Amino acid sequence: MAIKWFKNKEKSDEQLLSEFQQTGNIDILGLLFERYMHLVYGVCLKYLKNREDAQDAVMELYEKLGKELLSKEVNNFKPWLYVVTKNHCLMQLRSQQTQLRKQKDFEKSELPFMESDALMHPNGDNWEPEEMDKRLQACLNKLREHQRACIELFYFKELCYQEISDNLNIDIKKVKSYIQNGKRNLKLCIESYSE
Repeated sequence: MAIKWFKNKEKSDEQLLSEFQQTGNIDILGLLFERYMHLVYGVCLKYLKNREDAQDAVMELYEKLGKELLSKEVNNFKPWLYVVTKNHCLMQLRSQQTQLRKQKDFEKSELPFMESDALMHPNGDNWEPEEMDKRLQACLNKLREHQRACIELFYFKELCYQEISDNLNIDIKKVKSYIQNGKRNLKLCIESYSE
C-alpha cells in the first residue's frame, strides 16, 4: 500500500486529475486534494474567520470537487482550486449576510415575534404552581374570544401564526395582534391578583 502511495506522490496534478476523470475513483481525488488541503483550509479561514466554518467548508469543497471535476476541463489544478475555494467562501458569506439582513428586517417589523421577559413573565415569583394555574385560567377566561383562542393555540398547542390563521380563518396580522393584546391583558389581570 505504501508503494502505491509513493507512486501517486510522484504523479503530477494533471496525471491524477486525468486518472480521476477516467475512473471516477474517489481515492485518487483524495490524493490530489490532500496536496492542497492545507491551502484550501487557509483560504477558508481567511474569508470565514472561524475554524469550525473553515473546516466545514473544506469538507464541502471536497464533496463539490468530486462532482464538478468529472465534467470540468481543468488545465491547472492549483489555481483553479484556489478560485473555486474563494468563490465558495464568498457565497457562504453572502448567504450569511442575506440571513442577517432578513433577521434584522424581521426584528424591525411592526409586531415583534417575541416580547420582553417582563411581559412574558409577570411578577408572581412567590406563587405556588397550582395558584398560578388557577389565576392564569381565570384570566384566560376573562379574555375576549379571539384573544383567548389565539393565545391557547399559540402557547398551549404550539401552533405557528400561519396555522392559527388557517384554523380560525383570521388574517395573520390579526392573529399577531390578538396574541400581543391578549398577553398584555393577561399580564394586567395576573398583576391585579398580587395587588
